[in-house]
Amino acid sequence: MNQRSVGFTLIEIMITLAVFGLLFMIGLPSMNTWLQNTQLRTSAESMQSGLQFARAEALRRNVAVRFQLVDTLTPACALATGGANWVVSLADPTGACGAAPDDTVGPQILQKRSGTEGTPNAALAAVNGLAAANTVVFSGLGRVIGAVPAGSLGPITQIDITNPNGGLCQPAGPMRCLRITIASGGQPRMCDPIVVDPADPRQC
Repeated sequence: MNQRSVGFTLIEIMITLAVFGLLFMIGLPSMNTWLQNTQLRTSAESMQSGLQFARAEALRRNVAVRFQLVDTLTPACALATGGANWVVSLADPTGACGAAPDDTVGPQILQKRSGTEGTPNAALAAVNGLAAANTVVFSGLGRVIGAVPAGSLGPITQIDITNPNGGLCQPAGPMRCLRITIASGGQPRMCDPIVVDPADPRQC
């Protein structure tokens, strides 16, 4: 009695691999766009979290707490209006961003984040009206202080998060760019610049 062998033939395996390869090639562009948009959203959520932390610390400590954008997190750091690195501190972190968080010495850094942590392609543009800005200071009441520290720009009222490596922002391109606004009352809010419906909570 003949027994039939169980399994796949070489031709069946090759056809299956070819189909999987074709599906992978079709889905690759959309997967790349999704990954780039994920970086953008992660950066925006991190920025909003940092702003909320700075405001909460100002309320908790009843002292002024600053949120500042910096070019790097090294001892040679300087304030910047772009990039994706930020520091929450009680004093000026310029030239001391490499220090570990410690609210008793140096710039009294409370929290910091590098833009290379999962979001290397995200780009920021912080402004106060039409002018570039790099600092927002929260008072002990959680409100934005109008005057900013000497040598810094601000206060930041809006931060636009884009991903130039992924392409243009929608509707002209594939990137779902985001914006964070900071009201004078101090509450940061994330919104979507392309949403125009006033009834949509995502509208800026």
